[in-house]
Amino acid sequence: MQDLKKRKQKFAIDCWHLCSKLPHTREYNNYVIQLLKSSSSVGANYRAALRGKSTADFINKLKIVEEEADESVYWLEILKAVTDQNHSYIDQLHKEAKELLAITVASIKTARKNKN
Repeated sequence: MQDLKKRKQKFAIDCWHLCSKLPHTREYNNYVIQLLKSSSSVGANYRAALRGKSTADFINKLKIVEEEADESVYWLEILKAVTDQNHSYIDQLHKEAKELLAITVASIKTARKNKN
């Protein structure tokens, strides 16, 4: 779990690095803010899930992680579509976001199975 915590934190930091390289315009700023919020929420909510008071609480908090990871995937797709720079870096982040999403979904399924 420690490795996953660090991986999710690294994802947020890597998204920050991407966002810091994008143009500072009104249009980009909206997408940048959305990506920064969702990518940082992945790790923050995962940490909260690990502190869940029950299996149900753990699952509910992981559902938030799932939503935020999926939202990060979306914003990365948008940024790739509207920019002509950093495509390989965006592709790397997009792949990582999809992997984190898949891990989270699998964790939710396992927790639900173990709960029953």
